[in-house]
Amino acid sequence: MSKISSFSTDAHVVVAGANGGIGSAFIDCLLEDPGVGRVTALSREPVARRHDRLQSATVDFADEASIEAAARQCGQGIDLVIVATGILHRHPDIRPEKRLADMDGKAMAEVFHINTIGPALIAKHFLPLLRRDAKSAFAAISARVGSIGDNSLGGWASYRASKAALNMLVRTFSIEQSRVNPASIVVSLHPGTTDTPLSRPFQRNVPEGKLFAPEFVAERLLAVLDGLTPDDSGGFFAWDASRIEY
Repeated sequence: MSKISSFSTDAHVVVAGANGGIGSAFIDCLLEDPGVGRVTALSREPVARRHDRLQSATVDFADEASIEAAARQCGQGIDLVIVATGILHRHPDIRPEKRLADMDGKAMAEVFHINTIGPALIAKHFLPLLRRDAKSAFAAISARVGSIGDNSLGGWASYRASKAALNMLVRTFSIEQSRVNPASIVVSLHPGTTDTPLSRPFQRNVPEGKLFAPEFVAERLLAVLDGLTPDDSGGFFAWDASRIEY
C-alpha cells in the first residue's frame, strides 16, 4: 500500500537535498512505494543510487539559475516537493552559538543562505509546477527550535532564526498558493532529532527513544503529508502529525 495514497497514483516526487541523511531516506522510501511513479533527486553532488524510477540533477542551491534549470527539467505536474536541505554546523567555521558573544556575521549569513534563502528559491521555481487537478504539496524540513513560541532555552541563534524565517516564508507562500492553486498544500515539517551527521555532535542529551532513524522519519513525515488537506496549508507539523506553534 502506498504511503502517499491521498496523492495521485504514479506520483512524481521531487526531493531537494537528496544526499543528506533525511533526504536519502526519503529517496529510499519513495522508491519502495508502489504509488510513486517517478522520483527526482536534487543534490549538490551526484546521487550514486540507480533505479529505473529515479532521475537526478546536480543543483547548486546557492545559485538560482541552477535551481531554475532543475525546475525546467522536471516540468509541470509535480505531485510533491520535499526540501530537505539544511545546515547546523560545519567545521571549523559554523557552530551553534551558546551565547550572544559567539555570534559571527559571516557564519550567520551562510546559515541563512542554506536554511532560508535556498528553500525560498526552490519554492519560487517549483511551486508553479505543482499539479492543479489533484492534491499536491510542497514541504520544507524545518525544526522545532525554529518555533518562537516554543523557545524557552535560548542559544543556537542563527539556526533558530533561519528556521523561524523559513517557517514565515512557508506561511507566506501558502497564502499566495491558495489563490493560484487551491488544491495544493505548503507546510513546514519537524522531523524530530534524527540520527544524521547534522545532529550527531548534539545527541548526548537526547532522551531515550527520541533519537530517530532517518528511515523512520521519512516514513512518518510521508504519513503526515498523506493526511494533510488544503485546510492545513501554511501549518507547521511534527513527525507525529501534531501541530507546532510558530
